[in-house]
Amino acid sequence: MLDTQPAPRTTRAAHRSIRPTGVERTFSADELIVSKTNARGVITYANDVFLRVSGYETADVIGRPHNLIRHPEMPKAVFQLLWDTLATGRELFAYINNLASDGAHYWVLAHVTPSFGPRGAVTGYHSNRRKPSPRAIETIRPLYDRLLAEERRHPNAKAAVAASSQLLADIVAEQAGSYEDLVWSVINREES
Repeated sequence: MLDTQPAPRTTRAAHRSIRPTGVERTFSADELIVSKTNARGVITYANDVFLRVSGYETADVIGRPHNLIRHPEMPKAVFQLLWDTLATGRELFAYINNLASDGAHYWVLAHVTPSFGPRGAVTGYHSNRRKPSPRAIETIRPLYDRLLAEERRHPNAKAAVAASSQLLADIVAEQAGSYEDLVWSVINREES
């Protein structure tokens, strides 16, 4: 089911009990979801598109960890890759499934970059998210399903992340060379 309506607003306390509903929310192809965080991933800025699509008020997201919108069916390996890449001072493009305040989900093509201070140290992160095409999601979803299945085979989070990260590295090496190459190959297939 596809929902193009804004998410109902949810308070900070209500987030703890949010369960995915299976309703997919979307946003316009000419809109950008933008957020900024400090170096620990705590939200310092969220634009109006972020707030509308996620269903949160500004006061509910500023000062909160960005994983506030993490969908439980997103492979942890993708976030491990994201943080490992950002730790080296490099940007990353990634397909991400987010969880809105009302349990709806929304897919994005995220471009996450480190922000640097005057002495060259990372001071935070900036993320622009675009609407991915349905074809892109159809392509990436089976990979993410494989990663999730691998994570579920392990007794604890550390083992799950390690195993799915290795599986992601193996799959990417077979298909594209790097995760970013895989993302760009999906995008290039859309345009051809």
